[in-house]
Amino acid sequence: MGILPKSSYYTRDNRQTAALIRARQPYLVKNIFTGIGLGAFVISVYAFTIRAVAQDDFSDVQIPDAPEQPPHTPHAGTSRVPEQISVRGTK
Repeated sequence: MGILPKSSYYTRDNRQTAALIRARQPYLVKNIFTGIGLGAFVISVYAFTIRAVAQDDFSDVQIPDAPEQPPHTPHAGTSRVPEQISVRGTK
């Protein structure tokens, strides 16, 4: 039983063969128009979104005053590590 050679549309250095170029040729124009259509749709959705967000007006929203800060107490909330830490093997 013989081994069939691997059939590919690419050469050993990954270039397209003439057969692949011929096989893709009928779809070239359709793919270009599809790509342009998808790109136009994406750009239009992006532009619409940016324009819709830019129209938001928050001038009627009242910003609350800053909350009162409690009086500052020194060293509050900080923990100190005891000076004498015993490590195994040392005294």
